[in-house]
Amino acid sequence: MQSSSRSDSRRLEADAVPATAEFFLPDLCRVQSVLLMVLATELVAVLFTLIHSGLGRFDWDYLALSSLFGQWVVLSCAAILCLLRPRLARLPLKLAATACYGIVLGVTLVFATSSDWFFGRHELGGYQPNLAFIFHCLLISAILTGLVLRYFYLDYRWREQQQAELQARLQALQARIRPHFLFNSMNTIASLIATDPIKAEDAVLDLAEFFRATLKQASSLVSLRQELDLCRRYLQIEQLRLGERLQVEWKVEPASEQALVPPIFLQPLVENAVYHGIQPRSQGGTVTIESYVRNGLLYVLISNPQAPEDAGQHQGNRMALSNIRSRLEAIYGEKAVLKTSVSQGRYTATLRFPARLGGQRT
Repeated sequence: MQSSSRSDSRRLEADAVPATAEFFLPDLCRVQSVLLMVLATELVAVLFTLIHSGLGRFDWDYLALSSLFGQWVVLSCAAILCLLRPRLARLPLKLAATACYGIVLGVTLVFATSSDWFFGRHELGGYQPNLAFIFHCLLISAILTGLVLRYFYLDYRWREQQQAELQARLQALQARIRPHFLFNSMNTIASLIATDPIKAEDAVLDLAEFFRATLKQASSLVSLRQELDLCRRYLQIEQLRLGERLQVEWKVEPASEQALVPPIFLQPLVENAVYHGIQPRSQGGTVTIESYVRNGLLYVLISNPQAPEDAGQHQGNRMALSNIRSRLEAIYGEKAVLKTSVSQGRYTATLRFPARLGGQRT
C-alpha cells in the first residue's frame, strides 16, 4: 500500500512539473499560443506592407497575400512542432533546436514554392520558379525563426533560474527552524518529564516526526492527509505550551485527503495562525482548518482570530506566504491561488489549486 502511494506520488509529481522545465520550446497547441502567433504574424505582415508600399499608398492586396502566406507558414509550423514536441524534447538541446529550425525552413520552402507556382507566370516551356521570391521568403523565415528560437531559449533559461531560486528559497524555509518554537518545545517537554513522562515521551516523538518531515526532499509530493498529520503533530506540541488557550476545529472532507500536494505548504500557515492569532491573545482562540474538493479544485482554508493591533508582524509570515505562493504557481500555474482576508474578526488564508486524486490527472 505504501509503495503504491509512493509510485502515485512520483507519477503525479512528474505531471505537475511545468512544461517549460522540460523543454525550451513552449506548448504551441495552447489557445493562448495560437492567438499570440496569429496576432504576431499579422503585425509582421503589416510591417512588410508598410515597407513595400509606404504610408502614402497602403497596398491592401499585398497585406492580404502576405497575411495569408504568413498564417499558412506559421500555423503549419506550429502544428508540426506541437506534434513532434515530445520527441524533440528527448533530443539534446542543440540537436532539437537545429531540428526546429530545419522544420520551419522546410515548411517555408514548401509554401513559398507552392505560392510561386500558383500565383506565378507559367511559360510555354512549363513552370519557371521565381528563385528571388523563394530566396527572400527563406531569408526572412531564417531571420525571424532564429530570433524566435533565441527568445524561447532565453525564456527557458530564465525559467530554469527562477526554479533554482525557488528551490533555494524553499530549502531555506525548510531548514529554518524557529528557535523560540524549538526552545519552548524542549522546555515544555522538560517540565513534563517529572509530572507526566508518558506525555513527555509523546511530545518528543511528535517533535522528532515534525523535524523529520521538514527535512524531506522538497520535490516530492505528499498526500494532504500526510500534511494534515504533520499539522496535527505541530498543534499537539503547541497545545502542551498554550493549553486551553489553543483550540482546533477540523473540517476536512475525506475525499480531499487523497489529493497530492507539495510538502510543508500548510504547516507554515498553521504556525502563523498560532503565533499571530492565538499566542498574543490572553483568552486564546480557535484555529479552523478546512479542506474540500469542488469542480476538480482543492480548497484549503486556515482561519484564526485576528491578531491584536499591537501584536505586530514578523518577516517570517511574509516569507512563508511568498514561498508557498511561488511554489504553487510554479507547479500549477495560473490555476493556483493563495489569498488572505479578514472578516468578522477572523483572519483567513485560502489556498486553491487543481486536485490530483487517485493517480489520475485532473
